[in-house]
Amino acid sequence: MISFDYVAADDLDAAARAGTASTARFVAGGTTLIDLMKLDVERPTLLIDLNSLTRRDPSMSTITDLPGGGLRLGALARMGDVAWDERVRRAFPFVSQSLLLAASGQLRNVATIGGNVLQRTRCPYFRDTAAPCNKREPGSGCSALHGFNRTHAILGTSSSCIATHPSDLAVALVALDATVRVRGARKNERTIPFTAFHVLPGSQPSRETILQHGEVITAIDLPPLGFAKRSVYLKVRDRASYAFALASAAVALDIDGGRIREARVALGGVGTKPWRSTEAERVLRGRAPNDATYRAAAEAALAGARPQKDNAFKISLAKRTLVRALTEVAA
Repeated sequence: MISFDYVAADDLDAAARAGTASTARFVAGGTTLIDLMKLDVERPTLLIDLNSLTRRDPSMSTITDLPGGGLRLGALARMGDVAWDERVRRAFPFVSQSLLLAASGQLRNVATIGGNVLQRTRCPYFRDTAAPCNKREPGSGCSALHGFNRTHAILGTSSSCIATHPSDLAVALVALDATVRVRGARKNERTIPFTAFHVLPGSQPSRETILQHGEVITAIDLPPLGFAKRSVYLKVRDRASYAFALASAAVALDIDGGRIREARVALGGVGTKPWRSTEAERVLRGRAPNDATYRAAAEAALAGARPQKDNAFKISLAKRTLVRALTEVAA
């Protein structure tokens, strides 16, 4: 039994101040945190419920138009609401698709956008308190390195951690160059490029983002990007639904005059964080949209892969997934 205090926050600044304690946790949908508490992985002494903040600031749960065609997603907006919003579906198809391919309909109606990008790995060793895990208990070791690691990462790994980042939405957001807006305990606000929001495990895999204790995500901004209307999120998994990606790709192409003028490429299911492939983007720019170009981009995207004993198949799977996504979006 975990003993903890609970408070329903009605003021953002008060919530942020309370959240500076290292053993405090923010909760909204709770679809990740509550699971981890049941498993004894998370043991907070204080739960700060953010849902009541929308009474004072409704924008935290709504979608707002930004100048030039961008959109602001309130951090407390539900995944299902964002996925089916016509503005999102029209201007950013791969954002909508990434949400609809995640979890189940019931979970999407509860889980929030802010919580989705902060969800923790589904590595079975992280979720098993009997197994050493540097992400859960720094310095204890990484069981996945020598255990069964079929679902683990092949990009961005270290000798301390090979856990895969689970979010589908985050893959689309990193491709899009989204921006995370946060509010801190001293009423300080800052914006963080999504490409810099998550960090590689290195020797400190317990640190997953650059957020400080007490910082609350208030919104995620989708920038105006005209060619994002031509985008696709493709997810390959063991089951047709309610399963995490073995490999996924979020791509957008700007094609004009038989040439690719600009491209955005990100991969999921293969990285320790949402994986933007600028290498693949460089290969695509200026070239004809054809199979040879897509295969060259896929080779570049996976050139730095470091597979483990059980997941070498992910290299070819990720390449095929990316080629297929590029083919679909170009068509």
